Amino acid sequence: MSFFERLKTAASAEWRAYTEHPFTNALADGSLAEAAFRHYLVQDYLFLIEFARAYALAVYKSAELADMREAAAGLSAILDIEMNLHVKLCAGWGLSPSDLEQTAPALETLAYTRYVLDTGMRGDLLALKVALAPCVIGYAEIATRLASRPDAYAATNPYRVWISEYAGAPYQEVAAKARAHLEKLAALYATPAREAELIVIFKEATRLEADFWEMGWRAAELER
Repeated sequence: MSFFERLKTAASAEWRAYTEHPFTNALADGSLAEAAFRHYLVQDYLFLIEFARAYALAVYKSAELADMREAAAGLSAILDIEMNLHVKLCAGWGLSPSDLEQTAPALETLAYTRYVLDTGMRGDLLALKVALAPCVIGYAEIATRLASRPDAYAATNPYRVWISEYAGAPYQEVAAKARAHLEKLAALYATPAREAELIVIFKEATRLEADFWEMGWRAAELER
């Protein structure tokens, strides 16, 4: 069993709560309230700004040039590709990049981003990558599941663009490379005793991801 699969197995309850959250299912069938998706997307934009800082920290934490290049590629993918999707979707609601940047972060956004950055500051590159893994790799897994649903790409589903972005080959490749790099780092630095500590990090980061969906889901509930 790979290192990432061992993390998922140890955090099976947290992983299921995250990857199968009702918010994601509502994306697949298009039933999610628009206001809930908008709230999530704006907060996710703010999250990505801090996530980019985490990748910059990964460059600093890298012992090898290859690790630095991997982290720099992840940073570029966030700043130059992923955030652009958010800008384009939010433009449909009349929100400019300036509007997004001036939005106050939700408590869930602050809790998650601070946890990832604090983990990276205190630990090594492997600890930071474990904290990043639920988002980077998890989104690819979630999108693949959603894309298989019958209404995912229906013309009537307003969230088909989001699903297509994360289920598409470019993002899936980003996630695959992140997973391969995580396995490489684990082979070098994850002793059995250390793995127990890394599982704790993975569980908490996954729980915070589920909380991020829940933040949007509560907004959906308010729309009903």
